[in-house]
Amino acid sequence: MAYTMLITGFAPFGGEPINPSWEAVKALPEQIGEYRLIKLEVPVVYGLAGQTVLERAAVVQPDAILCIGQAAGRSAVTPEYVAINLRHANIPDNAGYCAMEKPIVEGGPDAYFSTMPVVRIREAIQKAGIPSAVSFSAGAFVCNDLLYTLLHHYAGTAMKAGFIHVPLLPQQAKNGMPSLGLDEICRALNAAIQCL
Repeated sequence: MAYTMLITGFAPFGGEPINPSWEAVKALPEQIGEYRLIKLEVPVVYGLAGQTVLERAAVVQPDAILCIGQAAGRSAVTPEYVAINLRHANIPDNAGYCAMEKPIVEGGPDAYFSTMPVVRIREAIQKAGIPSAVSFSAGAFVCNDLLYTLLHHYAGTAMKAGFIHVPLLPQQAKNGMPSLGLDEICRALNAAIQCL
């Protein structure tokens, strides 16, 4: 049986010319395992990121939504376990907004757990020979904003929604920061999708 996955990566932000999440998503094949992939680049803007994905999902009616984001400083591919109801970052989004101690959804639950098998994803990535670890913090920037928005919107439904952070690409990494090659990131994402 064939399924449809909406898979997203972010536009560049913070002065970077590229974002490894979108570079990797673009490079993936159109079909992985039982999933036909529909790819979407997402703006690094609070609120608009989630709105963009939900609008596309309403059209394509996917069986799963997997979002990919950049995590500078991380050396492993990290599936996210939880999204919190908080916007709080010391850098502005791409619209110039710097959020401090703001809820994503007024009166919404404090947090949601991913509806994808996070531990199984981590194990599949490790079996592919790529460093991977479960993360319990997607931060409080636009990555977390997007995951929380999706989990809130689809709460109580059969939709599988999840988020994976990937390290910087080697050309982005400065001053000894950890990085991972594009091929390795793509292999990690391939393994993650195959195990669903």
